[in-house]
Amino acid sequence: MPYNTIMMIVTSLAMLSIGVALGYIINQRLARKKLESSENLSARIVDEAKKEAETIKKEAILQAKENLLKVKSEFERDTRDRKGELDALERRIRAKEENLERRTDTLSQKETAIENREKALLQKESQLNEKHERANRMIEEQKQKLEQIAGITSEEAKTSLIQSMEASAKRDAALLIRKIEEEAKRTADKMSREVIAFAIQRYAGDYVAENTVSVVNLPNDEMKGRIIGREGRNIRAIEAATGIDLIVDDTPEAVVLSSFDPVRREVARLSLERLITDGRIHPGRIEDIVKKVRSEVDNLIKETGERISFDVGVHDLHPELITLLGSLKYRTSYSQNVLQHSIEVAHLTGMMAAELKMNIKEAKRAGLLHDIGKAIDHKVEGTHAAIGADYAKRFGESPRIVQAIGTHHDDGRTNTLLGVLVQAADTLSAARPGARREMLESYVKRLEELENIANSFSGVDKCYAIQAGREIRILVENEKISDNDTVMLCRDIIKKIEAELAYPGQIKVTVIRETRVSDFAR
Repeated sequence: MPYNTIMMIVTSLAMLSIGVALGYIINQRLARKKLESSENLSARIVDEAKKEAETIKKEAILQAKENLLKVKSEFERDTRDRKGELDALERRIRAKEENLERRTDTLSQKETAIENREKALLQKESQLNEKHERANRMIEEQKQKLEQIAGITSEEAKTSLIQSMEASAKRDAALLIRKIEEEAKRTADKMSREVIAFAIQRYAGDYVAENTVSVVNLPNDEMKGRIIGREGRNIRAIEAATGIDLIVDDTPEAVVLSSFDPVRREVARLSLERLITDGRIHPGRIEDIVKKVRSEVDNLIKETGERISFDVGVHDLHPELITLLGSLKYRTSYSQNVLQHSIEVAHLTGMMAAELKMNIKEAKRAGLLHDIGKAIDHKVEGTHAAIGADYAKRFGESPRIVQAIGTHHDDGRTNTLLGVLVQAADTLSAARPGARREMLESYVKRLEELENIANSFSGVDKCYAIQAGREIRILVENEKISDNDTVMLCRDIIKKIEAELAYPGQIKVTVIRETRVSDFAR
């Protein structure tokens, strides 16, 4: 290989070695510089971290101090509050202790006084025992002396005395029993006569005259014979078909239909009028006419009940109640039609309920149904109020309606407001002028009886029956009757009126005690 080439190679290698060495040196310097910059950066970061840590530490210390101060203040406040409570509790306890000490002192004083009383009582008891023993000894001595004087023992004397007293008591008892029996018989006879008389006076006359009899006018007296028929077969057929009694008497051109059932009586009246108009009167025709008329009357009763309930505004009535309501069309009381009376009571009850802000429909319902028992009181035992309440309950009426129907003739002391309204409306409808016809003689007689009942009591000065006999005002002598006595006098007069007087509706009794003081100014 040529020398130049070798020299070039050597030179190249040398240059390469020098380049490598220079690169290594440069890299070493660069690495040292990077290391130095990294160390400076890390030292700076560490310094900043130390400064930040110092700052955080200072802030944490400040926050801890603030929290400590806050907790300390809260603790001091709680301590003060607890101390105040404890002081108050201590004061209360101290006051209670003082009260207990005073009570203890009082109890000890009372105990001492009781002990002293017990000692005194023991002393008195011992003294009484001694006196009792002395009295017993004296009684025994006296008893022995009496036995020596009488010649009999005390037991024998006691037996003799009991026997004599027993005989005397038996004689007195026999006389008293005989007197009581005789008085009871007289009282019973008198009361029975009064009960029967009042019952006849109150019910029989008006009821028979107005409620059990209908009169059918005849074109002539010859029609009576045709109604009776051969051997009475026609009249028997009419009575059998209608269930009423047909009375043919000497009344000119009239026959009388008698029955307690007003519907049957109406069926018989209409049937007899049609038979008279038709002229064909025989058993077969009678049965056909009665059956047809009965069907028409039943339909008329239902239509009447439905119409009345619709007109009054009472809906959803049971069909049986509607039938009973319609049958009141043929029922009268003291010549007042019961159906019209029920309508009036329904309207009056509704008006009063409206004024009192009550249920108007419920009030009208109770007023319309209050006398529903009169439709069947001739078939069922009991008062019409109790019968009506029972039927209303049976056919689904509410307990308030049932109670109002059942108590519309009670005194009102245990009545409900609805029952009182029905009772008041019933009285208003019955007591209004023209509602019931009464003879002048019976009206005057009732007023006289009312005043006589009031005058029969001691201490009554004057009395006046007013408001057509619906109220009586009584003036009493204030020297004889006190304010408390007026209450008892009013109750006694009410009881006597209820027991002895027959009247429709109710009577108000007012007792007046007046004190007048007068003097002269000189």
